[in-house]
Amino acid sequence: MVVLEVEFSNSSLAKNVLHKFFMEVECELIMKYFRMAMYFLYMAIFRHTPEPYRPYSFFLPKVRVFLVRNFLTECGDGLVVGSNADISYDIKIGSNSGIGTRSVIQRKVTIGSGVMMGPDVKIYSTTHGHSKLDEFMYLQPITIVPTSIGNDVWIGANSIILPGKKIGNHVIIGAGSVVTKDIPDWAIVGGNPARVIRFRKEVI
Repeated sequence: MVVLEVEFSNSSLAKNVLHKFFMEVECELIMKYFRMAMYFLYMAIFRHTPEPYRPYSFFLPKVRVFLVRNFLTECGDGLVVGSNADISYDIKIGSNSGIGTRSVIQRKVTIGSGVMMGPDVKIYSTTHGHSKLDEFMYLQPITIVPTSIGNDVWIGANSIILPGKKIGNHVIIGAGSVVTKDIPDWAIVGGNPARVIRFRKEVI
């Protein structure tokens, strides 16, 4: 009897573990397909909806934000998404941050909280290999290098941030800048390539 009770107990435990496992897998699959559906709806239809200040925008900007919030890897409250932004599904963004009109944000990008972004900003994380001189560059591997933006950052219109760069907190990036190096906290940068003009904490 003792042996039977132990076997029965072990059997029940195994069933519970398997049931929990399959429930978790099922939930993960449901969330995966839900995110895919949100991403498809955004990219195919709602990405192209008008800005909130247009009199004919109605509720469409809110739909745009809803879809983006639900396909991003992580997303805080207070998200703003400009029209025609090309956003990867695999990015993380903090609270009260905005994604600029017609901006491009590739995968493996992390954006902090309180980030302002002008139109036509490009934040890249992918790059082509070019080390083999006897092979066309387009045939060489594509590398993904995570790019990160800190908190309280203002990125001016038409700025480009290259793969793997780390933007510190409280930074201002002037319009049209090309960021080729990491930027320290509190810096104001501008130009191509972007250089530190001064620090916000400096007394003028």
